[in-house]
Amino acid sequence: MKIHFIAIGGSAMHNLAIALHKKNYLVTGSDDEIFEPSRSRLKKYGLLPKKFLWDKKKITKNLDAVILGMHARLDNPELKKAKELNIKIYSYPEYLFEQTKNKTRVVIGGSHGKTSITSMIMHVLKENNFSFDYMVGANLYGFETMVHLEDNSKIAVFEGDEYLSSPIDKRPKFHLYRPHIALISGIAYDHINVFPSLEIYEKQFEIFINLIEKNGKLFFYKNDEVLKKMLENSKNKISKIPYETHNFSIKNQKTFLNYDGKEFPIHFFGEHNLQNLEGAKKICLSLGVKEKDFYNSIKNFRGANRRLEILEKNENTNIFWDFAHSPSKLKASVNAVKNQFKNRKLVSCMELHTFSSLSKNFLKFYKNTMKESDFAFVYFNPETIKHKKLENIKIEEIKNSFAKKDLKVFTNIEYLIKNLFEINWKNKNLLLMSSGNFSGTDIKELSKKLLKNN
Repeated sequence: MKIHFIAIGGSAMHNLAIALHKKNYLVTGSDDEIFEPSRSRLKKYGLLPKKFLWDKKKITKNLDAVILGMHARLDNPELKKAKELNIKIYSYPEYLFEQTKNKTRVVIGGSHGKTSITSMIMHVLKENNFSFDYMVGANLYGFETMVHLEDNSKIAVFEGDEYLSSPIDKRPKFHLYRPHIALISGIAYDHINVFPSLEIYEKQFEIFINLIEKNGKLFFYKNDEVLKKMLENSKNKISKIPYETHNFSIKNQKTFLNYDGKEFPIHFFGEHNLQNLEGAKKICLSLGVKEKDFYNSIKNFRGANRRLEILEKNENTNIFWDFAHSPSKLKASVNAVKNQFKNRKLVSCMELHTFSSLSKNFLKFYKNTMKESDFAFVYFNPETIKHKKLENIKIEEIKNSFAKKDLKVFTNIEYLIKNLFEINWKNKNLLLMSSGNFSGTDIKELSKKLLKNN
């Protein structure tokens, strides 16, 4: 098979390109810019384009398919040429379905926790020698790539993102997978640039539920009122199975699972993650994993990249790096660290970076999300607002939206970092949260320096 990727440098796109290369497909690709780690990984497999530009000469009649990434524009010359030659054009979720249409598809959806739940399932399946395909939105310990496809596997596990599939396919990605087994972790408004109202956003989950294969299974978090009502109204003939937070205890800043009179120590923490774990357990058991094997395997799970990841620590302080950016994720991460380390003050520092978080109409959803923080900092770069062509935000508007009187708002990264260095970190934790990188800051190096003199 000869496959060409338009915008091969994307996070998901380059992983799919590598997965197909490993299946001995002939893979080519183009992009106008490629950043790390995509650049090095494509180079490792001989897939990095020699020049970063669009070249319609790469689109020829002998291609079996073109896979189109979100980074490409509608007027892309390679896309135009592919249309002229009537070459089949896929989005990457559409192509994942094509590769797995004869397998049992498991899709993890929800506004929060998708990556963590998918990661837990993948870890347990691997530990128990299951053969399976997968796609997940983060780098995981023990997995070389974020996408894996093979001919002999009978199971495919996908993280089900609700964002758009491609520039010419405006369906949310998770609408294309048609799962046999699905999970929804909860619903909280996000992606205001694509779904301009809460009602439109919630509608995408209704559609997803109705796309689950007949006689399939849907596991759902039982205390999400929006989701419960949605399922009551759904006419899809599937099994609807609730789950809730797994029994746990915290001793000396360590979390234990309580099961069958035993305590199982784990490397992650937070009530939200214990909800995620229970959902992952339900999925694994439905795939044939034995309960005792699930617990023995999950003990070794170290979490997904940038999901409450510890960057640096000493006897007095932990510095966490987290992907949280939407209100529900932000609140869950803040509460998790505060509850795990009750005897330490919490400094929460988040960056408004996404289109939604920098939109005036969305800011109100951040109310009380940092309430449990002892010190709360919010940073945004005015240049990012200009780049996204959004209306300017005033510092007072952010303070009012978060509804935290002592909240500090920064628009200068050097001033924010200066404030962090002025803190005495004894018996304090730092939680850094962003889907970006605080305007190009080397977060790991910053973490080392903060603790060097503490």
